[in-house]
Amino acid sequence: MLSRSLLVAGLMTLAAGPLAHAEDYAGGAVKEMKSEKGEILTDAKSMTLYTFDKDSGGVSACYDDCARKWPPLLASSDAKADGELTLVERKDGTRQWAHEGEPLYLWMNDKKPGDMTGDGVGGVWHVAKD
Repeated sequence: MLSRSLLVAGLMTLAAGPLAHAEDYAGGAVKEMKSEKGEILTDAKSMTLYTFDKDSGGVSACYDDCARKWPPLLASSDAKADGELTLVERKDGTRQWAHEGEPLYLWMNDKKPGDMTGDGVGGVWHVAKD
């Protein structure tokens, strides 16, 4: 479980499938939700978040074409880190949400909440889990 400042979002019913509940973190930017793969992290719209094996030391390695396919979960300028959710600075000066130092991304081919089609892509993309 993520720690600090937990807000229970309540039960959610999604046509997409197995998601049973959500908890909000970092002002609602990231949620923890149940899925067939266990507890996963999603964005505010319940879209699956991913981590990238080529990122290291809290630095994103996904730019240009990579970032078009795997959009970074960007944070607002006034966003504050919250427990295991931190912020990393991208080379263009924007800030990106990270979980335990691992930058978080969406996948362009996920079309609806509950989709996890990016898990395992290229052997380097993984569903973000708590």
